[in-house]
Amino acid sequence: MASFVGCADIHVTHATENSADCQPGSLFAAIAGTQTDGIEFVGEALQHGATGLLVARPLAGVSVPQCIVGDIRSAYSTLCHALYGHPSCRLKVCGVTGTNGKTTVTWLLRSILTVASKRAGLLGTIEYFDGVSKRDASLTTPDSRTLSQWLQSMVRRGCSHAAMELSSHALDQGRATGIRLDAAIVTNVTQDHFDYHGDFETYQKAKANIFQQCRPGGFVAINADDAGSAALHGSVPEGLSLRTFGIDGDADVRASIVDQSRLGTRFLVELNGESIDFETPLVGKHNVSNCLAAISVASHWGLATDAIVDGIAALNAVPGRLERIDCGQSFDVFVDYAHTDDALKRCVSHLRQLATGRVICVFGAGGDRDKLKRPMLGKAAADADVVVVTSDNPRSEEPNKIIRDILIGFDASKAGPHVEADRSAAIRWAIDQAEPNDCVLIAGKGHETVQIIGDERHPFDDRQVARDALNDRVTLEQRRIGA
Repeated sequence: MASFVGCADIHVTHATENSADCQPGSLFAAIAGTQTDGIEFVGEALQHGATGLLVARPLAGVSVPQCIVGDIRSAYSTLCHALYGHPSCRLKVCGVTGTNGKTTVTWLLRSILTVASKRAGLLGTIEYFDGVSKRDASLTTPDSRTLSQWLQSMVRRGCSHAAMELSSHALDQGRATGIRLDAAIVTNVTQDHFDYHGDFETYQKAKANIFQQCRPGGFVAINADDAGSAALHGSVPEGLSLRTFGIDGDADVRASIVDQSRLGTRFLVELNGESIDFETPLVGKHNVSNCLAAISVASHWGLATDAIVDGIAALNAVPGRLERIDCGQSFDVFVDYAHTDDALKRCVSHLRQLATGRVICVFGAGGDRDKLKRPMLGKAAADADVVVVTSDNPRSEEPNKIIRDILIGFDASKAGPHVEADRSAAIRWAIDQAEPNDCVLIAGKGHETVQIIGDERHPFDDRQVARDALNDRVTLEQRRIGA
């Protein structure tokens, strides 16, 4: 329910939570953030010409109409989507949430839709794409106005479908309220973002909010192999169609892995009473699970089986997701975004199955983020044969303090990991140690192209650092042979 102060008919053409963006016709949403309260910027919003205010409590001494609401974030999001013409109602939108796998699933869906001759938009951690143009993403799920703008652009560009990542932060903050999902996917729910959510139960509840975004009669796909996801079954509202997917046990859409190598995976899927053969260039059991999520929704959308099979095969790689770096070396190098203990453990385990030599793992932990998972990351990485602990994005924290937190997770009775706070030097050290048939995993930053140290963003790309190190190693070896 909303109440009004100073109510008069006003014509709102624009809504924003940024006071500097206000102009005549703007409604300013005074949203309270973690650092500042939007009410502090009401004066600036009015100076820029704001026509009205969306506030959590009435403000004295304000000459423009005020709309007072209990949940200002959700109200603002709903308003944004209305101002942009409710674009999600003109698209078939699949929202994907989960601790890991969101990006890969959305890219797989886009690949399937493209093969099926459907124009599809995408919103996620790596990029925003409206079917024609794209830009690098700033957040996994952008703010409500940006989200509305991109969905509207998808409609204008002729998209029929969209795949979007929904982070737990976005779901908790109501950034996507007002969006109508045709389908929702939960990939997995394991520990992450406790610095924000506080505990696992609260984190799970935030993920379950995705079901409230679904249209009546919408579709939900949940990972049957993941306990954290399976626990959300009871949160699915009546009237939604629920399907499970999995590899290890009973599931509505089930796969069995036939063959896997460092170059890809072949698996059979039991779908609608048929056994269908799939091949993907993606490696690892977790990527078969990601494929199943995309296959479940594609089947719900009625896409042809041939298009689903070919769409899975067509996606050669997802940037920074077990992305193979090949400079002609005699060992493998993979870069992955794994920054949770579950994702890191799975990556190490999958690569151990593929490598005939050692697994060498380079990783760190982000500063100003969930400190509880740091020793858990150390424990997960300890399964590798050689471990290198380094910096990730230290932000305002001292890198060696973060490293010490990680080291708590290692077994003190065993040989400790190699420690090198300089990430570039750590990657180079790991590559220098590699022998034929070894596998080097560089984890944590994936597709990222900067490293955040203090308040500064320094150009840094794990993939390019790895390529440089590999090329330098080849050059050095050639010189030795020539000598």
